[in-house]
Amino acid sequence: MLHDFRTVDWDAWREAPARRRERALADGVAYLEAAEAVADADSGGSTSVAVLGHEADLCFIHLRPTLSDLNALERRFERTELAAFTEHSDSYVSVTEASGYGGANDYFDPDAEADPGMKRYIESRLHPDIPDADYVSFYPMDKRRDSEYNWYDLPFDERAEHMSSHGDIGKTYAGKVRQIISGSAGLDDHEWGVTLFADDPADIKDLLYEMRFDPSSSKFAEFGRFRIGRQFEPAKLGAYMAGDSLTGEPSGATDSPHATGTGREHGGEADGFPHGDESGRPHGGGHGHGSGHDDGTHDHGDGSHDHGGDHAHGDDAGGAPDGVRSELEDLGVYAGKPHGEDVHAVVLYSAADPDELFSEVDGLRTNFDHYDTHVMTAVYEPTEVASEDAETAVASLWETESAAETAAGFLADLPEVVRQAGDRAPAGADGERGDRPANDDSWGTMGMFYTVKPDYRTDFVDTFADVGEALSGMDGHRKTDLLANREDENDMFIASRWDSREDAMAFFRSDDFAETVEYGRDVLEERPRHVFLA
Repeated sequence: MLHDFRTVDWDAWREAPARRRERALADGVAYLEAAEAVADADSGGSTSVAVLGHEADLCFIHLRPTLSDLNALERRFERTELAAFTEHSDSYVSVTEASGYGGANDYFDPDAEADPGMKRYIESRLHPDIPDADYVSFYPMDKRRDSEYNWYDLPFDERAEHMSSHGDIGKTYAGKVRQIISGSAGLDDHEWGVTLFADDPADIKDLLYEMRFDPSSSKFAEFGRFRIGRQFEPAKLGAYMAGDSLTGEPSGATDSPHATGTGREHGGEADGFPHGDESGRPHGGGHGHGSGHDDGTHDHGDGSHDHGGDHAHGDDAGGAPDGVRSELEDLGVYAGKPHGEDVHAVVLYSAADPDELFSEVDGLRTNFDHYDTHVMTAVYEPTEVASEDAETAVASLWETESAAETAAGFLADLPEVVRQAGDRAPAGADGERGDRPANDDSWGTMGMFYTVKPDYRTDFVDTFADVGEALSGMDGHRKTDLLANREDENDMFIASRWDSREDAMAFFRSDDFAETVEYGRDVLEERPRHVFLA
């Protein structure tokens, strides 16, 4: 990982002929666009940052599989016309790492079987994507080695306890700050580099302020220079060099930090996952640093439809649209609040063997349960009245949208995923009704949180079968399946596909639907909650 800091020779820029400035901008934009597209390597990422303060004007952050790739990328910039107007003011070289306290040992041990969820988590740390956030903060750090506080003299268990309590602070900052931890022992002047990403710089400030009171920081950490800046797209290089706003809005319209000084108002965590990796190997390849390295860095925490009651309604393209919500409310059916109530959901469907799928999900869930933002993750299998081609569903619920989005990245790697709710269904993914195969224009609805009273389960399933018969004759209906939680048969999930939203709404307006609404009042434990899908 390379942080390439540059200062601009503004006097030379102002005095240069317009034609030369235009060539420099064109050259610079082409370089930055190629870097972000990773045209030079098999994997990685790049971003451009407008740095605040006097020590640098620009920072180019690059992730590549090898140091040779970074070296070539750095020298390639020097061949651009833009480079003639800049000077190196600083740089930082490091490699991405994964925690040696949180399960990385098994990952790197060829004789050990790593937990599937932990494996995906570690790989996301070793091969991170650059987060899409407005602000970027970077600082290097070390662990103290003085006569009073020497981190490396502490027993492993004591260091692990310190890092666990440090990580607990990060977990309380869910969904605001993302991070990349990189190790630099032997590569640069400090032992680690920490790069934080957030849409509000006050979130970064508050997170770091609170962590300063934790012993792993107050007693055992030393920090280098902090720098902060704003990410910008390559196409906005000209706006930056002209002194124009990078947001496209008048100066001051959107960029006012609002730190309040309490240190707790603004959350921060890497999409619901803790920041902090403690050993590792380089991003993308090379020999790799196993879990023997022991960093001690900051752990910075890093749609439904209704077949039986006064229930929530939505679709799998992002929750109940305003039009659907208002129409359902006119019918006396609860449709959820415009911004959700208390959870965000990731729902995907898989054609894998249910036992294999559950084993994979259970491994992920064990890891998810470490985070306060995780509500639940469950596997819903087709019931006895589901269609023969019904897929198994996986639903994962989170308190924040960004945490749900991060979980979606892990869940997408589950075996034989057919689609994720919110995506367009691929042709044939839903089977077919008569001679009409599923296509990109299908409209999905989901009923969630159908907790049936145990004494009514058989009756509920039978009633669903009757409703299914009524649905089969409706225009635009493709399929509707009743699924049950593998671990709680009374927790039901209903998945439907329609030719269009209007076809589904025709059912919501029908007498059959009205009857199921009334029926559900008696057989369900509580009203299902409305959720928005990540």
